[in-house]
Amino acid sequence: MIQKPPFDKLVLATHNKGKVREISELMAPLGVSTVSAGELGLAEPPETETTFAGNARIKALASARGSGMPALSDDSGLAVDGLDGAPGVYAADWAELPKSERERTGVRRDFDMAMWHVWDKLSASSKAPTARFICALCLAFPDGTSHVYEGTVEGEIVWPPRGDKGFGYDPIFRALGDVQTFAEIEPSEKHAKSHRADAFAKFLKAQFGA
Repeated sequence: MIQKPPFDKLVLATHNKGKVREISELMAPLGVSTVSAGELGLAEPPETETTFAGNARIKALASARGSGMPALSDDSGLAVDGLDGAPGVYAADWAELPKSERERTGVRRDFDMAMWHVWDKLSASSKAPTARFICALCLAFPDGTSHVYEGTVEGEIVWPPRGDKGFGYDPIFRALGDVQTFAEIEPSEKHAKSHRADAFAKFLKAQFGA
């Protein structure tokens, strides 16, 4: 039985539209409304930690203190065994475009480029293409209290990229037991099995008794 949460509105501590969409869809059935840090005009804090949990905590606390409301952050990434866990917490950095290119195009990140770099480095090694998505969710409050919930989904890297229903590295990640990538399956199916779903289930159990 789902218990009444200690909040009815959350700030999603991200400017990533894909993450906003996914987390908002997960929160909607619980009767909790969401607003993103981007919509509130909150700045993105520097992510200076070397773990997903550490960076998730930085983002959640910044949004909670900046908005005066509870905030939920997501720090997630792709860890490829053949690349010794890279890109890991630097998954977004691998997609970062040079400043001149950002100014010219107005685009900050190019995940097509990032996926190509992953495959280029992986194909140059003799290691298996096993990989996992990792997610750390952090719920933080304006008083500085925070709780972290971590989840994973195991799988492998495939090439070429396939599908247009996901975001980030989804087109080159196939979960164990699947024949389609995360970008080929329906969002509802991905929500049920993803690293974010695993972390979210732990968040629900702790905060909602679900």
